[in-house]
Amino acid sequence: MVYAFLSGLKTISEFDLGWQLATGRWIIQNHRIPSTEVLSYTATSQPWIYPVGAELIFYALFLIGGYSLLSWMTAVACAGVTALLLCRRSWISLFLATLAVPVIASRVTARAEMFTVVLFAATLALLWRHHESGNGKLWLLPLLMLSWVNLHPGFVAGLGLLGAYMLLEVFDLFWPDRRSPALARLRQAWPWLAATVVTTLANPWGWRVFQIVARQQAAMDAHSQMILEWAPIPVNWPHIAAGLSSLDSDRFYALLCVVIVAVPIALWRRQFGAAILMAAAAVPPLQHMRFSGLFSIVTVIVGSAVLAPVVENLGSKFPAHLCPAFSALTALLLAAVVIVSAARIVSNHVYFSGTNLESFGTGLSWWFPERAAAFIEQQELPGRIFNSTEEGGHLSFRLGPKYLDYVDSRDIPFGTELLVRDSRLRALPPDSPQWKDEADRNDINVIVLPIGRFQALQFFPMLKRFCDSDLWRPIYLDEVSVVFLRRRPENEALIQRLQINCATAPLPVAPNPGSGAKAFNQWANAASVLHALGRDSEALLATEHALQIVPNSGYLDFIRGHIYQDAGNLEQAERDYEQATTVEPNLVAPWSALASFYQEHGRMKESINAWEHAADASRWPWDPLVSLGYANLQAHYPKAALAAFDRAAESLPAHYELLVDNSVLANINHGRARSYLYLGDLSHAIACDEEAARLLPDPNLWLQLATLYEQAGRFQDANRIRAQALTLAQRK
Repeated sequence: MVYAFLSGLKTISEFDLGWQLATGRWIIQNHRIPSTEVLSYTATSQPWIYPVGAELIFYALFLIGGYSLLSWMTAVACAGVTALLLCRRSWISLFLATLAVPVIASRVTARAEMFTVVLFAATLALLWRHHESGNGKLWLLPLLMLSWVNLHPGFVAGLGLLGAYMLLEVFDLFWPDRRSPALARLRQAWPWLAATVVTTLANPWGWRVFQIVARQQAAMDAHSQMILEWAPIPVNWPHIAAGLSSLDSDRFYALLCVVIVAVPIALWRRQFGAAILMAAAAVPPLQHMRFSGLFSIVTVIVGSAVLAPVVENLGSKFPAHLCPAFSALTALLLAAVVIVSAARIVSNHVYFSGTNLESFGTGLSWWFPERAAAFIEQQELPGRIFNSTEEGGHLSFRLGPKYLDYVDSRDIPFGTELLVRDSRLRALPPDSPQWKDEADRNDINVIVLPIGRFQALQFFPMLKRFCDSDLWRPIYLDEVSVVFLRRRPENEALIQRLQINCATAPLPVAPNPGSGAKAFNQWANAASVLHALGRDSEALLATEHALQIVPNSGYLDFIRGHIYQDAGNLEQAERDYEQATTVEPNLVAPWSALASFYQEHGRMKESINAWEHAADASRWPWDPLVSLGYANLQAHYPKAALAAFDRAAESLPAHYELLVDNSVLANINHGRARSYLYLGDLSHAIACDEEAARLLPDPNLWLQLATLYEQAGRFQDANRIRAQALTLAQRK
């Protein structure tokens, strides 16, 4: 329980919490529940229906104790879910709950989904107890659903549990020795189950609350491609091996192994309903990692019920005089695992690895542009603000209602097109026509963006271009955020007073003298921003400060590798890249950097191996697979190259246009063309390059296609495509 509490006690990093707080505040201030979008200027009056209970609770807690109280709330909730998992007091329950704590903690965060995890655990515990003993307090089910339907759309998972319970009892009807008790339990349960279903209508929207679920389902394709938590959990050997390797592992894979063992045992013991329930619970997280918390709850409660009798039977065959010693040893080992895991949490060891945005403790995460928001508020900057999807919710609460946001993390009501436009704008230079059109259309006057090292700076590669632009002037910069003001005559006085020089602005702005998480994050973020601005000597000093606090940081080794490579110190760059892949083997960026380094220096076998690792580590692997294909071409392995390009095409999602543009597919087809040409298949090479030229009107592609036409004796086509390439080049 202490371990679960500590796992849940972390800084607030949820992108959704901001718009939920802002909605709660809007309801209190306006004394009504909105049915249309009220927080943004791009989706004003679009339909928006969402349970408001969580929003009101969060806002009330924030008024009482700020973000710190919200952190304490998640810790209590995580411990509460764990308590529900331990309703069966057995060694196997303790063991499985220990495995599940990190997975549960990852989903019990300060957002409305937290209530679904808690209520799912409570509902399943009640139903399972009734299934086993007939003594479950089923009268609680309608009360739980009354809360659930007004807290989060995940209430439909509760309805799924009711169906699963019915399935459990129906399967027992097939066995004569179980039939009578099963019928008695069903007779006792059905009124409460029916009441629970009816209770879903007790909400401000009535039956329309189910429209929320339908709209979320309709947006699932976009969510699964653009939002990490909706992406599938990768099931390949590198991820599984890493997930089972250490105390900091991804416990989902360990729980999946438990299910793989428990399902055959359940079938052998004629617990067909339990087997189906566990197997069915494993499917959603393999499609969308967001469901890993619910899966872990099913695994602990149902899995322990299946495995406990088997363990007890094995224990009965153990020599009686050794049982006390064996039990004591088991308790000590389990306690040791829990103590070590808890110590790694409290020391922030867990949070310094990977791409975590939070740290142990309370309050707001380092990631949010809180100081930039305070600057905007203090300077009373005029006009509308452009922001990115991730921090939009926070800004809607922090700066609203005076400043409405451009977009936030909700596909509904903004729509997929706006979310895609937001991400693509950040990758375009400031003088592009797309930026001018967007600023003119929405009267955008200010840009505020997060530029921290994770989920921020890599999506804004134009930081230096914007800093040097005459169209947008930098007026605020710290190690996690930046603010630009549009150059207009009416803004000139503000620009002259506030503009800064990105080449000399101090980073971090106010260095923390300590040696804890706050100081590390300041220096680590400063290092990444300084490197992006080309201030590499300062960036190197910042990495040294950060590494003095946390000696093993794969991300900082990765940054240092780039700095040394740019400075021509290739030996040190290689060491840093290799160290980064050793410390954090599941980060894609270090593997990609190492692969590019090897490829640049002609070490093709090592480059190919590194690109393979990058593809295995990536949840969206098409980019490293395309690079793998071209590395194989450079190494004169055309068959392997063709296989890599085919894998890249197969890895693209159904609606790939949400994530990539035509250049990716063009690159894949051009790589296929080069591979076929190596293999002597000129007709297939021409077909692939024709497709590449159709997808991407690029003069170089067309000239290479013209060369293939000449090789095939199609001189008229070659002349035609060369003329088109020349015309296109002149236009550019």
